[in-house]
Amino acid sequence: MIDLYTWPTPNGHKVHILLEELKLPYNVKAINIGEGDQFKPSFLKISPNNKMPAMVDKDGPGKKPIAIFESAAILIYLAEKHGKFLPKTTRGRFEVLQWLMFQMGSVGPMLGQAHHFRIYAPKKIKYAYDRYTNEATRIYGVIDRQLKKSKFLANDKYSIADMATYPWLRSYKNQGQKLTDYPRLKKWYEGIEARPAVQRGLEVLADRRRPGPMDKKSLENLFGKTQYKKHKDR
Repeated sequence: MIDLYTWPTPNGHKVHILLEELKLPYNVKAINIGEGDQFKPSFLKISPNNKMPAMVDKDGPGKKPIAIFESAAILIYLAEKHGKFLPKTTRGRFEVLQWLMFQMGSVGPMLGQAHHFRIYAPKKIKYAYDRYTNEATRIYGVIDRQLKKSKFLANDKYSIADMATYPWLRSYKNQGQKLTDYPRLKKWYEGIEARPAVQRGLEVLADRRRPGPMDKKSLENLFGKTQYKKHKDR
């Protein structure tokens, strides 16, 4: 059995989707990042970077529990363990892994900054607003051009690279984008959105998300000084 420490964010949804695609049972352990659950000592033992998602597979290697943090590491672990959504051939494997790394190194960080400076920053800084909106546009263009070559991001087979990237594009309006500007991306996006496992994954903890603007406590826990406090060994 898997214990999944998560919250309904793009990084959380990646893992929800893979677990649903694999049809694996898992226990959802809500980590309310607005309330500061990510800083609790019990969670830091599993995720020392105080970020969700994190996972404990009680049936890990050698039949011993294993704790894993970082969403891409979780995706690779689960895909390898169950032999799906990550090719076994060297060529196919690295076709997928490079696009998974693209998501981790470009899609997530840059679109996350676009969200921050367009939506959450207390002051609108034109340079940052334009910088990350333009970077979002560039990234959408990279994906759209890649999808001219193949049905999915890595090749013609649906993989963990697609599962990792799709959730980050769901807030395209907040990133200053229009799907109609990227016809191949739009077709890919809508195809993934229609998958039953994806729809189930997006429902995980969906009722816990607060509509509307964040309150002061949530903003402090996500973007304020709380993030930078030193956590002593416990």
